Amino acid sequence: GKDVVIIGGGDTGADCLGTAIRQQARSITQLEIMPRPAEERPGHQPWPTYPMTYRVASAHEEGGERVYAVSTQEFLGDDEGNVRALRMVEVELVDGRFQEVEGSVREIPAQLVLLAMGFTGPETDGVVSQLGVGLDERGNVSRDASYMTSVDGVFVAGDAGRGQSLIVWALAEGRSCAAGVDAYLNGATTLPSPIRPTERPLVV
Repeated sequence: GKDVVIIGGGDTGADCLGTAIRQQARSITQLEIMPRPAEERPGHQPWPTYPMTYRVASAHEEGGERVYAVSTQEFLGDDEGNVRALRMVEVELVDGRFQEVEGSVREIPAQLVLLAMGFTGPETDGVVSQLGVGLDERGNVSRDASYMTSVDGVFVAGDAGRGQSLIVWALAEGRSCAAGVDAYLNGATTLPSPIRPTERPLVV
């Protein structure tokens, strides 16, 4: 029964949209700061690169509204401190930077806002700095072939070590990491280790 706004237009945002539909949201709006992609493969993204084209996930086929080229300005609250609306503005790319489109500010109702924005690496304040684990050149937690970090007995799997990726990679890494932990504790393991930390999708 809530107006749901999802900030982020990727796969995670689509998952949020599908969940909101199943939870019987009153309205669902998914926001993306980038302009709407083209229907066809852009000329500057030839095969075998992964093209940035307009895609419709199964969740999008079920409902919800997708809004492109907008940026969130402010969450607006009610008298009790709950979010009641979101203020956004249209943007355009100028010389590689987003600029607001004059006169395009508007508000949309929102009693629930879900953040599904791009992952840029684990936050270094907190657990990462407290444990003293090393980072790789991309800002992710570095690990060896058994998923152990630079700190003996501390392991990492998923986005914190791999970087932004799909849940299927995190699941496979979790299983492989469990095998590494088992071997560390017991000297050997019979657990399956489906992927190495260095494996990547077959995408150029």
